[in-house]
Amino acid sequence: MTDKYAVIGNPIDFSKSPFIHGEFARSLGHDIAYTKILGPIGGFKEAVDALRAAGGRGINITAPFKLDAFAYADERSPSAELAGAVNCLKLDGPRIVGENFDGVGLVRDTVHNLGQPLAGRRVLLLGAGGAARGALLPFLAEGPAELVIANRSDGKAQELAAIALRHAPAGTSVRASGYGALEGQRFDVVFNATSASLRGELPPVPASVFSGCALAYELAYAKGMTPFLRLAVNAGVTRCADGVGMLAEQAAEAFAWWRGVRPRTEAVIESLRVPLE
Repeated sequence: MTDKYAVIGNPIDFSKSPFIHGEFARSLGHDIAYTKILGPIGGFKEAVDALRAAGGRGINITAPFKLDAFAYADERSPSAELAGAVNCLKLDGPRIVGENFDGVGLVRDTVHNLGQPLAGRRVLLLGAGGAARGALLPFLAEGPAELVIANRSDGKAQELAAIALRHAPAGTSVRASGYGALEGQRFDVVFNATSASLRGELPPVPASVFSGCALAYELAYAKGMTPFLRLAVNAGVTRCADGVGMLAEQAAEAFAWWRGVRPRTEAVIESLRVPLE
């Protein structure tokens, strides 16, 4: 029997999830059907209930429904609780379980695919929204020497840093910063988790943060050379990446959670990669 999965969002035409999960299933010989659901605003519960009634076993969630999915779940993982958002639901048990694999996917792409360790490194995380929250636990599990969270709103950065401090391992320094206070500071890895690149804008980060930087990572994907990445290149960074690897790796985590086996991601990442030009 063909197992049913889906992704829900609004809009949803852009989603690469059916292609990604279809390729994973093909490579492993799994029989699944994975579809897109255009969720009506205010109608998330009804749409997921319909999938469950039709025998659906799992669903990925994209904007604007990650908070709806958080509320829908009976149980949530620590990463989902910390992020305050759910991007994946398991539907085939007695209770609905919510997960957030964004941060796990980001760290796996950074450390495994790109070969950039975070252990003992100075890490700058731009943004304090859901994407940044989802990255906290996976970042801290790597044991960076320092994690600095910068945001336009000092209050949000301080709030997120306070949460991170409660989970930080011994030897990891965590602090919040405004963008202006970053002038003259240097980092080994800089992640842009703001929404600025989705609007073609540049977060107000000083170029000095890229001095000696080994990797500039843009969480947005398929946007080419974003203003953030352009600033990094102009500041001398020789290695840049966008979020296509994160997209594939979080999908692989979801597939493994649902199906019990983790697919390889190299071919999918290569097929979705957009040149950074």
